[in-house]
Amino acid sequence: MTPELAAKVAIHGESIAAAPDSPSGLAIESLDVRAGHAAVPGHSVPVSVRRRAALQRRLLGGADILAVTLTVGSVLNVGQHRVLLIALAMPLVLIPFKVAGLYDRDELLLVRSTLDEVPALLQLTALFALGVAIAKWLLGRGALGGDEVAALWLGTFVAIVTSRALARWAAGRLSALERCLVIGDSERAGRISERIASSAARATVVASLPVTAEDIEELERSDAIHQLVGELDIDRIVVVPSTDDEKDIVGLIRIAKTVGVRVSVLPRLFEVVGSAVEFDDVDGMTMLGIRRFGLSQSSRMVKRGFDLVTTSIGLIVVAPLMAAIALAVWLDSRGSILFSQVRVGRDGRQFVMFKFRSMVPDAESRKDRLRADNEAGAGLFKLADDPRITGLGRFLRRTSLDELPQLINVIRGEMSLVGPRPLVVDEDSQVSGLDRSRLHLTPGMTGPWQVLGMRVPIQEMVGIDYLYVANWSLWLDVKILLRTVLHVLRRRNV
Repeated sequence: MTPELAAKVAIHGESIAAAPDSPSGLAIESLDVRAGHAAVPGHSVPVSVRRRAALQRRLLGGADILAVTLTVGSVLNVGQHRVLLIALAMPLVLIPFKVAGLYDRDELLLVRSTLDEVPALLQLTALFALGVAIAKWLLGRGALGGDEVAALWLGTFVAIVTSRALARWAAGRLSALERCLVIGDSERAGRISERIASSAARATVVASLPVTAEDIEELERSDAIHQLVGELDIDRIVVVPSTDDEKDIVGLIRIAKTVGVRVSVLPRLFEVVGSAVEFDDVDGMTMLGIRRFGLSQSSRMVKRGFDLVTTSIGLIVVAPLMAAIALAVWLDSRGSILFSQVRVGRDGRQFVMFKFRSMVPDAESRKDRLRADNEAGAGLFKLADDPRITGLGRFLRRTSLDELPQLINVIRGEMSLVGPRPLVVDEDSQVSGLDRSRLHLTPGMTGPWQVLGMRVPIQEMVGIDYLYVANWSLWLDVKILLRTVLHVLRRRNV
C-alpha cells in the first residue's frame, strides 16, 4: 500500500494520516507497502467471525429443536416420550433446514430478519408435519388425522418463527457489533454508514478506504488489506464499486474474500433492477432474467382483493376508536375533524386524502414561514417539532392514529394499504422522467420509505419507491404492514 493510498483510510470520518494517534491504535507504518508482496489466498477466518457464526447457528438449531419438540409433545400428547421425540426431531428439522440454507444465510447478511424466512418456513414445517405423520405410521403407532396434521403444521410454524426471532435477538445481545470496513466509492461510503446505523443491522462502519483502479492493482500485489483488517479487528468488508469496469469490480471482491472475513457487495445493477431476478445458466454462462416492470392484471386483482378484505375487517375493528378520536379532535380545538389534502395518485390522477386533523386550522398559511427549518431534505417538507401541531395532534401523530381515515381512501380505490408515498401536487411536480414510474402503483397508507423511518431527499425517496414497484409481491406487502405495526407499537411515527 502506497503512502498516498494509506492516507485515504478514514476511521469515523477522520484520516489516519492526519490522526496517527487514533483510538483504533492503527499504525499506518505497520502496513506492508512492498510492491510485489503477493496477498496469500485463503487466509484463515478471524476467531471473532467464526465464534459469531457458530453462536448464531447453535442458537437457531437449538431454537428449532425446542420448538418442534414442544409442539409435537403438545399436539400429539406424548410428553413421556420426549427423549424419543428429540431424537426424531433433530434429523427431521436440522437436515432439511440445513439443506435450505437456514443456518448459513445469517452469516451472509447484515440485517437478519425472521420475516424474510417465513415463506420457506411455511414449506419446511409442512414437510416436517408430513414426516412426523409418516414416521408415526411406520412405527405402528397409528395414523394422524387431518386435524392433527394441520395443528402440527401450524403449531410448528408459529413456534419456529417465534423461537427463531428470540434466538436472533439473543445472538444480537450476546455478540458485539459487527465491525465493517467499506472499500470503494467514497461518495457512497458515508450513506452506507448512515443506512447501517439506522437499520436493524447489528453492525457499525468503523473505517472506509476509497480506491481507484490503480489502487486495486496495488492492493492485489500487497497484503495491506489483510493487515488493515487485523489492526482494526474487522468482521466484514463492504465492497462498493466506484467503477463499472468488470475487471476492477472482480478484483475488489477477490481482495476482500482472500482476507477471510464476511463480504457484502453493493452492486449498482440492483439499484435499477431490484432483487426480483432469476439466475439463468446458459451453457455455463450466468445471465439474469429481469421481471418486467409493474404488475400484471392478475397481480393487481390480488393486491386489490387483499386491500378490500383487510381494510373491511380493519374498519369494523377500529370504528369505535375512530368515533372516539373524532370527538376528541372536535373538543380539543374548534375546527374540522378531518384534514383533507389533494394528493397525486396512480397514473398521476389527483385525489383527496383524509386524515384526522392534528394541526391548528390555519396550518397551511403558516407553512411558508417554517420552510427554513425543513428537515426532510430537498423537495419534501417535514418538521420533527412542528409548532402548528396541537396537543392531541402530537399524540395522534406519534401513534399514527391520525392516518386511520385513509382506510376510507383504500375502500374507494384511491389508495392501497401498502404502496409508494402519495405526494402533494408541488412535491410531485419535482419528480420527472423515468422517476414517475413510481406512479404505476396505487399510493399506500404505508410503504417502504415510511418503514425505513428516514428523512431523505425526494430523489432518494422515489428511488426507494421504484424498487418497491420493481420487486412487488403480496408477501412484501404483508412484511411492510407487520413492520409498520412494530414501528407504531414503538411509538415511532411512520
